[in-house]
Amino acid sequence: MRIVTEEDDIKRYKDFLEKHERCNFQQSPEWAKVKSNWTNKIVLAEDENKKIIGAVSILIRKIPIFGNIMYSSRGPICDIHNLEVMKQLTDGIKELAKEYKAIVYKAEPDVESSDEQFREIVTSLGYSIKDDAKNFREEIQPRYVFRLNIKNKTEDEIFSGFHPKTRYNVRLAIKKGVIIKEGTKEDLKDFHKIMVETGERDGFIIRPLSYFEKMYDELAPEHMKLLMAYYEDKPISGVIPIMYGNKTWYLYGASSNEHRNLMPNYLLQWEMIKMAISRKDDIYDFRGVSGVVDENHPQYGLYRFKKGFGATFTEFIGEIYIPFKPLTYSIYKFSEKLFRNIRALKTKFKK
Repeated sequence: MRIVTEEDDIKRYKDFLEKHERCNFQQSPEWAKVKSNWTNKIVLAEDENKKIIGAVSILIRKIPIFGNIMYSSRGPICDIHNLEVMKQLTDGIKELAKEYKAIVYKAEPDVESSDEQFREIVTSLGYSIKDDAKNFREEIQPRYVFRLNIKNKTEDEIFSGFHPKTRYNVRLAIKKGVIIKEGTKEDLKDFHKIMVETGERDGFIIRPLSYFEKMYDELAPEHMKLLMAYYEDKPISGVIPIMYGNKTWYLYGASSNEHRNLMPNYLLQWEMIKMAISRKDDIYDFRGVSGVVDENHPQYGLYRFKKGFGATFTEFIGEIYIPFKPLTYSIYKFSEKLFRNIRALKTKFKK
């Protein structure tokens, strides 16, 4: 086990990450720079020849009153069923926890809920598992996503797997004259204006323009694109895909209240999927949906939209965590939940 301190090790880590089948952009050095208000540390597991066999990128942040928390989004990157590797990484996590006097380490790994072997391994290493979240605001990363397997598949094969209504809507957008263009950093201003409009309509909080500009600076053009949909030369919708390793993720989307009947969002998704196919990716990830699959649920429309592209509904294990200061962490969790509920109420009353 080793904690990265040299620039050469970061380069070795990035090469390992990009080539690994479990690659996730949120474990990348670039993403850590986007989250620069957190301290980033990378723990490596190595074999006897110093070859990297596992890694986890950790964000560390001081919470007023409570102390430091350690968080890993979609880590670790390794053979998650190898106890020796998992122990090396956990030992590194515990070493960092002592250094930073952390109250907790928590992660939301890219591991499916049905993986009993992983559950047994992390439990034996001292982790607890929180796997009861259903809605977006209960966790940092969505526990339920739609994923489309595109490995070794053609555009025609993927398109034929869409729901008939989805195929119709893609064709409708093209027929009605919706044009998709790749945007520049300057176009983020139009994207953000539409994003604010989307947030007001759907009742969620929007990040500032500076956040998206920071993402662009750190990730574009290799790992991030901005795609904008235009109708009669006016921007009406936009998306931000992230490309890393063997996957493409649909990270952000925004749509104007005008011209929604032209179905620009369907065409944007198809353009991103085609881009992922051309990259020879294994997976196109639509990201989060609610775990409550009920037609009366307020987020059911998002579920139906993503399901229409023939993707697989995927349930992750949720959160794994080690509370180093259990009482302090319990109080922190209560205050965090209270804050989220108050914020949700404020958003609701603003509508």
